[in-house]
Amino acid sequence: MSEGVLKGADFMCGKSEMEFSVFLIHQLAENWRKAPWEVYEVLSSTGILDDYIIKHYDVLHSMGAESLIEDITGFVQEKQSAC
Repeated sequence: MSEGVLKGADFMCGKSEMEFSVFLIHQLAENWRKAPWEVYEVLSSTGILDDYIIKHYDVLHSMGAESLIEDITGFVQEKQSAC
């Protein structure tokens, strides 16, 4: 595996995607008033981290932080209410 690339079951995550994911987790943690590890657990358990944030990094990273927080928060609420 080349340096700076993480591979999961269905995705490949480079350094940029990882840095963006960490940034977004911390932004959400501040907004939700939760610890970053709690936000990670929510995003991971709902599939949002791998199937949305990392998978669609190319589009999402160009959005502003406020839009991302609003978008991800709504998506999490949808996923959690569907369960």
